[in-house]
Amino acid sequence: MNTLLLEPTDTLFFRDGRPMSGSLSGHGAAWPLPTVTSAALHAALHRADFEGVHKHAPGRSSARRDYSQENRDKNGRLFGSLTTAGPFPVNSDGQWFFPRPADAQKEGSTLVTLLPMARNGACSLPHDWLHPVGNLQPPTKDKPELWISQDAFQHYLNQTDAPAGHFLQDCAFTDTEHTIGIAIDPATGTTGQGEAEGKIYSAHSLRLREGWRMGLLAAAWDKDLQCDLVLQMLNGHGRKIIVGGQQRLCTTTVKTHSNGVLLPTGPIITGNRVKWVLLSPAIFPAIHADAQKGIQAHPGGWLPNWISPDTGAVLLKAGDTTRREGESREAWRQRVRSAPAISAKLTAALVGKPTPVTGYALPNSADPDRPEGGAKSTHLAVPAGSVYYFEAESPESAQKLAAALNWHGSDPQPGDIRNRRSTLFGEKGFGLGVCGAWNFHSTNLHTA
Repeated sequence: MNTLLLEPTDTLFFRDGRPMSGSLSGHGAAWPLPTVTSAALHAALHRADFEGVHKHAPGRSSARRDYSQENRDKNGRLFGSLTTAGPFPVNSDGQWFFPRPADAQKEGSTLVTLLPMARNGACSLPHDWLHPVGNLQPPTKDKPELWISQDAFQHYLNQTDAPAGHFLQDCAFTDTEHTIGIAIDPATGTTGQGEAEGKIYSAHSLRLREGWRMGLLAAAWDKDLQCDLVLQMLNGHGRKIIVGGQQRLCTTTVKTHSNGVLLPTGPIITGNRVKWVLLSPAIFPAIHADAQKGIQAHPGGWLPNWISPDTGAVLLKAGDTTRREGESREAWRQRVRSAPAISAKLTAALVGKPTPVTGYALPNSADPDRPEGGAKSTHLAVPAGSVYYFEAESPESAQKLAAALNWHGSDPQPGDIRNRRSTLFGEKGFGLGVCGAWNFHSTNLHTA
């Protein structure tokens, strides 16, 4: 994948769907979600006026798609091969920063401070196979830094402490700017009349400090043109693209390097315990039962859809589950179904407050799923930094689980992203995670 650096030319506005009237600001100064930068690149590819690119049949459901060439030529969607990851903060030295893991909450340190505890007696957790997580440190009001560098993250995964200078709060690289505006009537495009009469709004905008960029990984391989359209669009030069709301611009350049993908990589697992730490948010929707299709109900939410809600067993398959060249979709699905599941169970989870993910779709009569456009469904994503703890039946099963959960699979020197374990929006960079080892808290928990 291409490593892109986005340098804003002004403040950026990332509205999350909440109101912007009266004292409400719309929360537009938050760090952008992966959907924002993915949509920005997708729009930039459309503006690049490529000719002869591959067209995908419109619609999300394969059963409702019209795969005829006539429909592709008339209503086909462009740039369906676009995959992204990020954005992450990048400083002037090229150091990438990532959300702090939820189980390492000591200020200026990467040492683990929270661990699962042995369950003894009654507990308020929703399942009897879940264990509570206990704190190793005394209570404190200190707030640990929200971001740690790639080097610090490697120290964390290797269970060592990182040196100073690798920890940041938001204010180290961003500023929040406040503005007041007058509402515009959508029918006339003027103020002071219609729906906008007497209305004002307040807004927050994000400004990156000097020397900071947004780091993004992206690729869009076109099988008709046999080239990467992202690389062709940038063509080695900086290109201005619109990112977020209010038509704000970023200059996007390709950063060349020889160290593979600039994300933390998981160490080799030697025991039978694996923890999975999210580098980006993940969405696990609720699934309704369908007896005819053999689909079982799943609550989703904080619980991954590839975990059994009844037993906590991992439902991911062992071995190579990637689709092979020339293999039909049905043959690929049948091969994956017949593969054995990884022998492991979820033991505990440390999950932060959910992150709302929403958006807006333009009208498209050729889209069988949303022809009239409008607001998209709002999803509540598990935030980056959340930690899931697993116990496998053997070290071999633990290594298979780590290979299935690590964004880089089992490759210690990866050049591409192998796994995206979010049920939705994986192609947009959701569900990237990395694995490490863990042990139980030394003190048992006694509850009444």
